[in-house]
This record gives sequence, structure tokens and C-alpha cells, in this order.
Amino acid sequence: MPEGDTVYLTGKRLHVALSGRSLVRGELRHPRLVEHDLAGRTVLDVASVGKHLFTRFDDGRSLHSHLRLDGSWHLYRPGMSWQRPAHQARAVLETAERTAVGFSLHDMELLPTGEEARLVGHLGPDLLDPAWDETHAAEALRRFTTRRSSELGLVLLEQRVMAGLGNLYKTEVCFLLGLSPWTLARDVPDPPAAIALARELLLRNADRPQQSTTGELARGRQTWVFERGGQRCRCCSTRIRTAEQGDGVYARIAYWCPRCQPGPSPRPVSPRNERRRPSPVGDERRQRW
Repeated sequence: MPEGDTVYLTGKRLHVALSGRSLVRGELRHPRLVEHDLAGRTVLDVASVGKHLFTRFDDGRSLHSHLRLDGSWHLYRPGMSWQRPAHQARAVLETAERTAVGFSLHDMELLPTGEEARLVGHLGPDLLDPAWDETHAAEALRRFTTRRSSELGLVLLEQRVMAGLGNLYKTEVCFLLGLSPWTLARDVPDPPAAIALARELLLRNADRPQQSTTGELARGRQTWVFERGGQRCRCCSTRIRTAEQGDGVYARIAYWCPRCQPGPSPRPVSPRNERRRPSPVGDERRQRW
């Protein structure tokens, strides 16, 4: 599922392309919305809330969409060929200058703009909210600390705590904090720092398609441990481990370095890895962030 920064960038690009412009074509091809025609409506705004997108119109309605695992919005010039099959299109919003096509959007709803909270009011503070301030941070901390008996990795993914993190950033936040993803929330030594780090990582990538937590954009150098199972840790050379965390449809692959991230884990750290040479991992991570 796309991370919050991907959804934020999608919303930003749609806003630039569509806001203040009238639609010459406004097709909704979702089974529940096919009777609606948005042609003639003016787009007032496109905004993201966590992993949700709202396209707001001058008639007081909003089009809600969620990308889920395979959804995406593409922008084209009128007449350009689409990069995905037409039968996957669920929304076509076209102005005189640009065409926005939403592909494989499973979650869509057309609702009064004043009722958007019905879909996102349960979420925690949006880590990429432009209005983020101490009040947002305090509310995220309050929600975080109520999950005392939950594992850190699961708390970071919980959109009701703070909205926007996916498995990539959950994994990397745990590494940069030097904590196992299975550390209980009550044992996290500095929860405000965890929240601040999560927001910082998202902000660093919010305005570009590339996602990096290491400060590097070269292929294969963008993350510390995410999707690097079995490879050597960049800091201590220990093999990065993987295991499922979460239950059922909420299960995600966790990546962690057993040396740099001590604490509970699904299986004991092998003696072989325990004997590996010490590493300046803590200092190096803190210098980068």
C-alpha cells in the first residue's frame, strides 16, 4: 500500500493540474457511481488526509478515493495514450489542459464536502498536514501512549494513532530508533522522538517520487533495512532478518538488524551474529538524522 508521502504527492499534482478549472469530462466508472456526471463542475481543491484523497467541487461535493494496493492517479495531456488499460479506469476528470485518470480505485465515494470527517474523522493526526503544530504532536503522543501493550511496529502502522506511515517507514523508523519492531510501546524510551522522526522522514520525501531514509537516492542505497532481508546491515554487517508482524490481512513483513535493534523478536538472535564486531551504528544514524 502506498505510503502517506506518495498519496500527498499525488494530491499535490492533481491540485496543480485541476484546481480552479472546469471539467469538460467527469466520468465516474465505479459501479456505485456510474450514474454521476461531473462535467461542468469546477475543481476547487485536491487534498490528502493520511492515505485518503479528496477532490472537492464547486457544488459542495467531494470525490473520495483511496489507492489501496494497486490504485493510482495518472495525469495526461488530452489525447495522450494512457499507460494502463482503459477497463481499469474508475475516474476520468478532464479539463481543457489536463486529464486525470484514476486506475483501480476500489474505494470511491461522492459525498458532501462537509461530511468528509465521516471517512477520516477516526484517523490520528496526519503527519503531512501543512498545519501540523504542537497540538497535532501532542494528540499523536496521546494516542501512541494508549497503545502501551502493542508492538511498536504495529503502533506505527496504526492510522488511528497517526496517519501516513506504511511498512517502509515503519521499518526504517524502528531501525533509526535502534529498537526491535516487537518492542512494546510502553518500553519505547522516547515516544515524542519516534513521532518526530516519522514526520521528518515523510517530509523529506513528500515532494519527490523517490523515497529515501538514508539520504541517498542511488538504486539499492535508499533504505537501511527495508526490503534488504538477508543482506548485510550497512552499519554493522550483521545479516538483516525478516519475519511477519501482525495478524491476517494486517500482517506485514518486518525487516530488522538483530544487532542494531536489540529487543524482543520472533526468534532468538543467533550466537554467530552476536559475535560480530561492534559497530558505530548509533552514532552514524544520529549524524544522518
